[in-house]
Amino acid sequence: MINIYEVNETNQMIQQDNLDVRTITLGISLMDCIDGDLHKVNDKIYEKITRVAKDLVSTGQEIEREYGIPIVNKRISVTPIAIIGEAACKCPEDYVTIARTLDRAAKTVGVNFIGGYSALVAKGMTKGEENLIRSIPQALAETERVCSSVNVGSTKSGINMDAVCLMGEMVKLAAEFTKEQDSLGCAKLVIFCNAPDDNPFMAGAFHGVTEADAIINVGVSGPGVVKHALSKVRGENFEVLCETIKKTAFKVTRVGQLVAQEASRRMGIPFGILDLSLAPTPAVGDSVAEILEEIGLERTGAPGTTAALALLNDQVKKGGVMASSYVGGLSGAFIPVSEDQGMIDAVQEGALTLEKLEAMTCVCSVGLDMIAIPGDTKPSTIAGIIADEMAIGMVNQKTTAVRVIPVIGKGVGEMVEFGGLLGYAPIMPVNKFSCEAFVNRGGRIPAPIHSFKN
Repeated sequence: MINIYEVNETNQMIQQDNLDVRTITLGISLMDCIDGDLHKVNDKIYEKITRVAKDLVSTGQEIEREYGIPIVNKRISVTPIAIIGEAACKCPEDYVTIARTLDRAAKTVGVNFIGGYSALVAKGMTKGEENLIRSIPQALAETERVCSSVNVGSTKSGINMDAVCLMGEMVKLAAEFTKEQDSLGCAKLVIFCNAPDDNPFMAGAFHGVTEADAIINVGVSGPGVVKHALSKVRGENFEVLCETIKKTAFKVTRVGQLVAQEASRRMGIPFGILDLSLAPTPAVGDSVAEILEEIGLERTGAPGTTAALALLNDQVKKGGVMASSYVGGLSGAFIPVSEDQGMIDAVQEGALTLEKLEAMTCVCSVGLDMIAIPGDTKPSTIAGIIADEMAIGMVNQKTTAVRVIPVIGKGVGEMVEFGGLLGYAPIMPVNKFSCEAFVNRGGRIPAPIHSFKN
């Protein structure tokens, strides 16, 4: 039975600690839109998205009003477009027409992002998948709401280094194509290892081929709530610290579970998963870095940072998993630089480096996220950064990702402003030594020995 204390506590979390439901993401299968005729593919995609998602935004707004819970984003994810367009698309430009259709459909139903302009190439690429990948820079430059992701590795398959090299080139091209917007196109492009089929967060969301025709996935976030709770147990031992994080994560996740169930009931679409990740924003007090500093670090990046993040990630999962019927997606703690004021401050003060962030990705939810790097960074260097992060995911049997932004025309120490939830970031230095001979060998890095479990 819910009592008045719990109601008041939840109200405080929302009003003072930035608790929100970060996104309701409607996953839509486009498998029934496959056709050999490109015009028919585009027509079918537009019709299905606008039909299935017509009530998504209004439903989210109704739940916000009735329960007083902020729902920041309403989004859509679709089946990887490399699969849907394979029969009809003969060149990269053909895939761009589908990107425009996705963008048009997203605008029609009023969502802020649509994810799934994606390819899954961990073991190899078909010609169609290669064409989609080569179309990404143009597609992101010509659309406003389309997000793209490419899975280039997995624990079972190893790392497709041909795809890694290609993605290094595509990231640089995406930066060039959107250089008038401080290379914003790269903020909508994620390279994955072990990408989940049910991630509700952008830019990496897509609707997996094993999913139902349509599902509701919800991402909840409350870094400010966790920080506020920890401020009450300063100086206590690790047992108290861990219990506090677990109990707080449980409460945050229950809010997301309520919203997910309500959205599912009202739209008549099954509830898929709840992603209980701590997703920060540039708002003051809504920072994962500030949680780590509340745990006891002078600045994020100091010795002990990786251990503190591992503790936080684990306790969030232990607390949240008890609060929802189905937990999935990424679920943990995000460490995007531009979207977290504490991370930005740590970079500016010299406490946090690219190498330390890479170490932190071994224990957090995703990977190198929303990191601005010099615009003159070579594609082969970007490929090397991707390869390192994919190796961490492959060996540790976890999802890792890279979303780096080589800002054309800017160098180390300069600032870049992306706006909104994407925030702003100082441009971080990148190791200048070459890895070109390594990444250009071609072929695959084999899966680790512990992947053979049959």
